[in-house]
Amino acid sequence: MTREQRLVLAIAILGSFVSFLDGTLANVALPAIRAELGGGLSAQQWIVDAYLITLGALILIAGALSDVFGRIGVFRAGLIGFGITSAAIALAPSVELLIVFRALQGAAGALLVPSSLALIMANFRDAAQARAIGSWTGWTSVASLAGPVIGGGFIDLLSWRAAFAINLVPIAVALVLMSRLAQRDVRRAGAAVDFPSAFLVVAGLGGVVFALIEQGNFGWSHPGIWGPLTVGAVALGLFGWRQTRVDHPIMPISLFRARNFSWGNVATVFVYAALYLSGFLIVVYLQQSAGFGATAAGLALIPSSIAMILLSSTIGKLAGRFGPRPFMTAGPLLMGAGFLLMLMITDPLNYWTQLLPGAVAFGLGLAITVAPLTSAILGAVDTARSGIASAVNNAVSRIAGLVAVALVGLIVGARLDLAGLHRGLVVCAALSIIGGVVSWIGIRRQPVGSHSAG
Repeated sequence: MTREQRLVLAIAILGSFVSFLDGTLANVALPAIRAELGGGLSAQQWIVDAYLITLGALILIAGALSDVFGRIGVFRAGLIGFGITSAAIALAPSVELLIVFRALQGAAGALLVPSSLALIMANFRDAAQARAIGSWTGWTSVASLAGPVIGGGFIDLLSWRAAFAINLVPIAVALVLMSRLAQRDVRRAGAAVDFPSAFLVVAGLGGVVFALIEQGNFGWSHPGIWGPLTVGAVALGLFGWRQTRVDHPIMPISLFRARNFSWGNVATVFVYAALYLSGFLIVVYLQQSAGFGATAAGLALIPSSIAMILLSSTIGKLAGRFGPRPFMTAGPLLMGAGFLLMLMITDPLNYWTQLLPGAVAFGLGLAITVAPLTSAILGAVDTARSGIASAVNNAVSRIAGLVAVALVGLIVGARLDLAGLHRGLVVCAALSIIGGVVSWIGIRRQPVGSHSAG
């Protein structure tokens, strides 16, 4: 790699790292936040999902913003906004304000992921691009998996507030590195931002998720539940309709004409729903029911992080050589096997015999899946559309996660006990296996240098 390419890759990894990190760091902080600020299971779901709602919805508009204003400028704005909102979360005096700040943090995070991947796609080609994506997906996936570890350490040694404030360090480093970039920002001629569509998708997701989370408190027959659910469903329907009518849609339907893009996003729904749901269930259960401290709970899934670090780059290269289909099939199936192995968990829990074998299988499966999945989806579209393509895929993964977390109450009941954990793990296994089957049916090897959608 050239000096400029090394800088781009480091900046892309650092910026996305904090976004992915905070997506899961909150899981391990939930019991400590509840002890200090109050709130039950629904408040815990909101702390996770407030971030995912704005992140998942606004990632779509962030891709268009990158095309209009330039990837570098949008990325820099995301870094600054993420730093400010992280500091606000660390100082939050109530759980209600914390949830508001998490939503704002998700909006800032939405500016980071599409711009970072678009920077990589613009600066790397062919085999080098596959390796760079492998490194990016490896480290960003490690961020998701390491969030509970890093958060747990800060919570046990200092406080949950310090766990969120630590974001300021990688953000500062990334901003310094950006000042050393030699390249100029790139804007796409004729690009525009569809703000009404962004409003519709935020309102739609917000209404649906509100109903799913709060139905346990009010019941489905309550107007405070079916009202927001209806409004959300209508807003999402209008969003889909609008994407076929406007000149500059934030989710271009034409992208889905590419086979690997459309099938890859379907696989993303199932794989990432399983990933987010399992992260919430396992980390919270270990602390609130199994008696683990925050650090121990965070370390429980460390085999997954190790597998991602050691294997992602290699898997990315192999997928570039042999195609993504075998990896996107075998990986989710192995993830599903890992969740089924975790059904050995009993009360009291023995980590080494009951949780570790499943964690290892899950980590290996995830490492085999992520880089080929990203390469298959982005490789199916023209490089000029990589920003919006990555935005759509990242939105799909976050929306799948936020819906999965919103369904926790329906899956486990009012309290996350051992029986509820087992039900959740079965759901995670089923989601993963479906993701593997979808990949086998739909994914095909993409000829080097060819794209199906522009």
